[in-house]
Amino acid sequence: MQCKVVIVGRVRAWYVYFTIGVFMVVAMLAGNIQPLLSTTQLAAVPPPVFQGNPSQPQIALACNVFWGEEYLPDMLKTLDENNIHITFFIGGSWANKYPEVLKDMANRGHELGNHTYSHPHPNNLSKEKNKEQIVKTEELVNGVTGIKTNLYAPPYGEYNNTVLLAAQELDYTTIMWSIDTIDWKRPPPEVIKERVLKKLHNGAIILMHPTAPTAQALPGLIAEIKKRGYTITTVSDILK
Repeated sequence: MQCKVVIVGRVRAWYVYFTIGVFMVVAMLAGNIQPLLSTTQLAAVPPPVFQGNPSQPQIALACNVFWGEEYLPDMLKTLDENNIHITFFIGGSWANKYPEVLKDMANRGHELGNHTYSHPHPNNLSKEKNKEQIVKTEELVNGVTGIKTNLYAPPYGEYNNTVLLAAQELDYTTIMWSIDTIDWKRPPPEVIKERVLKKLHNGAIILMHPTAPTAQALPGLIAEIKKRGYTITTVSDILK
């Protein structure tokens, strides 16, 4: 009897492991579970960048653009009036719809970064699918503006080793932020200003989007940041 119990137990264990293995293979093919990276690959994965040089009184405005084109003219006008260039992380599908707006950003001297083509959850994608999202946007932006992007802002602020490795293999630096305006929730302009100013620091990367309250907050926010002795510039500049 004991022998039968042991054999049955082993058969059940084998069946469980086999079932789990099949599930993982199917899930990986579907893009839901990522294959493990080798030790060498893990060692080569660079961490994302959350802020720039802490020794310099500079901050960068990083504006992710996948919508909000109706608010960009006011924001660009404010930036022009203050002789400021910032970094716009461009969504490829958005740029495909509004190439003239994208071209206008480039002509005004703003830095262009990459924010994927369709705004997926990067952590759910394979390395190759992450690359496809970046490359498709890179080619579109380059075709419209002649600029090759090399900064990558993953949607939703998501990243794992697969996402980071995909960006690195394409010679991109993955950019996050140290101050979040949370302006996508459309808070009053004063709330946006308060969120930024209470956390202001050297090398800050300030995340924003083109929204009505952001456009309204921008003139006063720029004035106060300058008043506190900071220079406002691009993400690339504060990484030096």
